[in-house]
Amino acid sequence: MTTYSKYVDIAIALPVYNTFTYRVPENFSNFISVGKRALVPFGKRNVTGYILGSCEKTSLSEIEIKSILDILDENPLFPSSIVPFFRWISEYYIYPIGEVIKSALPGGLNLYEYAIISITENGKNVLKDNSVPPIQREILSSLEPEACQLKNLCKIINKNIPNSLIQTMENLGLIVSKRELKGGRTRLKVEHYVLLASSEIPVNELSAQKKKIIDALKQEGELSVKKLKELVPSAPGLIKSLENKGYISIVEKRVYRDPFGESIETDSAHILTKEQEQVIPKVVNSLNKGFSTFLLAGVTGSGKTEVYMQIAAEAIRKKCKVLVLVPEIALISQMERRFRARFGECVALLHSGLSAGERYDQWRRMASGEATIAIGARSAIFAPLDNVGIIIVDEEHDISYKQESGLRYNARDLAVVRAKLNNCIALLGSATPSIQSYYNVTINKFTELTLKKRIEKRPLPEVTIIDLRKIRDYRGVKKFISSELHEAMKETLERKEQILLFLNRRGFASFPVCSSCGKAIRCKNCDISLTFHKGANAYKCHYCGFTLASTSNCPTCGAADIKLLGLGTEKIEAAVKSLFPNAKTARMDRDTTTRKGSILKLLKGLKNQTIDILVGTQMIAKGHDFPNITLVGIICADLSLSLPDFRAGERTFQVLAQVSGRAGRGDVSGRVILQTFNPEHFSILSAKIQDFKAFYNKEIHFRKSLKYPPFSRMAQIKISGNDKEKTRQHALAVGDLCNTLKRNNKSFIKTIEVLGPIEAPLPRIAKQYRWQILLKSLSAKELHSLIHLMMFKNSSKFYRQKVKVVVDMDPFFMM
Repeated sequence: MTTYSKYVDIAIALPVYNTFTYRVPENFSNFISVGKRALVPFGKRNVTGYILGSCEKTSLSEIEIKSILDILDENPLFPSSIVPFFRWISEYYIYPIGEVIKSALPGGLNLYEYAIISITENGKNVLKDNSVPPIQREILSSLEPEACQLKNLCKIINKNIPNSLIQTMENLGLIVSKRELKGGRTRLKVEHYVLLASSEIPVNELSAQKKKIIDALKQEGELSVKKLKELVPSAPGLIKSLENKGYISIVEKRVYRDPFGESIETDSAHILTKEQEQVIPKVVNSLNKGFSTFLLAGVTGSGKTEVYMQIAAEAIRKKCKVLVLVPEIALISQMERRFRARFGECVALLHSGLSAGERYDQWRRMASGEATIAIGARSAIFAPLDNVGIIIVDEEHDISYKQESGLRYNARDLAVVRAKLNNCIALLGSATPSIQSYYNVTINKFTELTLKKRIEKRPLPEVTIIDLRKIRDYRGVKKFISSELHEAMKETLERKEQILLFLNRRGFASFPVCSSCGKAIRCKNCDISLTFHKGANAYKCHYCGFTLASTSNCPTCGAADIKLLGLGTEKIEAAVKSLFPNAKTARMDRDTTTRKGSILKLLKGLKNQTIDILVGTQMIAKGHDFPNITLVGIICADLSLSLPDFRAGERTFQVLAQVSGRAGRGDVSGRVILQTFNPEHFSILSAKIQDFKAFYNKEIHFRKSLKYPPFSRMAQIKISGNDKEKTRQHALAVGDLCNTLKRNNKSFIKTIEVLGPIEAPLPRIAKQYRWQILLKSLSAKELHSLIHLMMFKNSSKFYRQKVKVVVDMDPFFMM
């Protein structure tokens, strides 16, 4: 918005679905721009809003329109080209647009208003007379020492204080309430820099330390005080003295917090295989020619990343920006290092593992145009890049692209949407494509590209299936590490090669049971067993975080004899260490990777071969490339097969094929030992030979017969509350509302199926009782119409106090 506009359209950073028109005071006309934040009056308070565009006309009267109070940003936080994308997300996921933008932006930016409550002289007198109700007396007593925020006052008296009570006490003249603004936590980082202020400095008259500072400045031009202190420990005092004499000057300079941690050697483009040579031009020739979506289906180790980088180089050459999505932080460090080695300083990072300041700095680099390539996890789909030429989604099948709280979006799907709105290319890559994406190939929505061979014609690993039913009666380690796997590990270590052991369950024992009464040790907040963690020496809930000391007796009968049944990565790690005490064993799961840099440390250990055996969850299954890993052991392939989810077979195939693909990526061929209780299941047999087409043909028939996605669209209504009966009653009421609205609409009757309400498979998590309703429809439009009718036209029936109702479009998790 470069010219003065009298009115602007603003999205409020609150859960309201509409945008609002505000007047632009003339003194702000030169500072208004799409993507900046504005402080605006909203109701009785002042809030942060986001400028989305100008309004040339409005149906509101001049009296009704309020004026902007302040412009909060010097430069826009996002480009105007991303605004239609924000609007689309708000409409599709039925989520307030201001909250969409707030979710997209780095945290800690917005101003917020809070109430300060103080006691009046009249309040003090009334308190002495003891002539007020108990709750008012309690409030006044807490305020007598000093004024405080309303939320802190609630904590002091340990009670919720309704606004109506505050208003009553104000009307009685007992208290005074005023609202104050507080700035965001995240700010620009500024450092002090020193530079020469005079060309005539009597160096011979200076002390050796001062001379050292002057010489350093002559050589470098300018240096931070921090850097000079490293050079001369007493620098701060010496700098002040030199400044007083006019020899140097000190300036403040904006600096970026460094999220990368270390420099890396530069890299050049690799020699391509014939398949890569055929694939790359098909994408490159489509750059700057409008919207198109490609699905790159390449077996593990076929060189998809090199394809991404060479296409990115062409996009940069054509003055386009590049956005690269990776499913997990564990994979970002590897992708980021490869892109930085090739493209240098123009690469920016965006993921939740960064500090708030680092994330803000990286966001600013992208918004300013300084960074032309953005790499990140699912939230990077909101990267403020203008003129995007291509959006690359690596491991497009991965469920980590689905956000499960707040704005429940799927970054893979949004990549295609953003590409369409930006009129650019979406490139989805995977060795095990999602059923949804491959179905889009079959109906000509996506264009398929294939890499059928590994780099340097390396063979796919040989996979041996071990039937765990034959060793179910074994005891100890032999029950979960078969003799075949044990022998293969022994041979691999003798050859000085590395081993990966996969089990998609962390902890030591997943099912601790009392030997006396037979009851499982369960979480007090959730209807689920606790998991014993040997490292923490405690029982932990993987859903709410509840912890119980390992010294605790059985909560049911009080007995002390707890049997630790079930498997976890900790137990596998302990067993491996006992079997191979001289081998260097490490573990990679959520418990070992919480600290910053811990993932990179483990990956370096594998690369440098200071780790012989790595035990891990699905974190080790994706995208990692370590040439010396020649053996992969899959401890139990069945964990995901038994889930009550129509995608269970798909997820099982994907994770098994992916983890198998970690073996034999170097000069030595690989081997996989796959242990299972279901050796005949088609997901496992297809994963054995990495035959995606065979799996797809079987799975798509099942989906079509039951009208599951991709042959329908789905929405899940999640109902939860801490009162079991109220939650159940409201779930039934929402179910009745769904069915009533469906019966009254001929189009709904034809296209929508209502399943439920039913209690969730995990009926209680974090003290919340949980129910769900599943809506299936042949038409996304009709599905949205039904949900809009419930949420907005029948809100009094759809919502209920103290019961939470959430709509999840295109749900991934049915638990």
